[in-house]
Amino acid sequence: MIAIIDYDAGNLKSVKKALEFLGEESCITRDSKEILSADKIILPGVGAFGEAMEHLKKYELDKVIHEAAAKQTPFLGICLGLQLLFEGSEESSGVEGLHLLEGQILKIPDAPGLKIPHIGWNSLYLQNQGRLFDGIPEGTFVYFVHSFYLKAADPNIVKASAEYGVEIHASVEQGNVFACQFHPEKSSSMGLKILQNFAKAGEV
Repeated sequence: MIAIIDYDAGNLKSVKKALEFLGEESCITRDSKEILSADKIILPGVGAFGEAMEHLKKYELDKVIHEAAAKQTPFLGICLGLQLLFEGSEESSGVEGLHLLEGQILKIPDAPGLKIPHIGWNSLYLQNQGRLFDGIPEGTFVYFVHSFYLKAADPNIVKASAEYGVEIHASVEQGNVFACQFHPEKSSSMGLKILQNFAKAGEV
């Protein structure tokens, strides 16, 4: 069972639909027992960093996420879900993130010809042998929707990057924690393959 964490941040049903297409059993929940008993956990999300952290704390899901991470349950953050795993974001000054990973969430800088938010397909540069990208070719296009981007503190956890006026750390992995700035559930067959790789994470 894959638990999709519900903290009023949207984009839950599209993730569940993609998992159903792959034949994976999943549930949308904020029940701590259900989340902690799941085989895998996904934290999706669209919206503002500060409001999202407020909701996680309101439902005490921040504690549940840390407990799940300590149990080594495979965990995937998607879009805003990636950003929340870090210390904080320029979007919401003074708001502490989950701090499961180290790095900065920065505003995409203005540049001639670049529209912000960054919405649309962009190619990935793969590095450091990410488990999510097993069977995924170099240069694969995936779908992004964001105004802020990750600059990870440790380049070794970066498994895919993209260019959009600046180098975006598009996917990271550290131990049982995986995260994608892009939306695999909206990234066609290659995105579904990435989700499938996560669903198989930890299996022998």
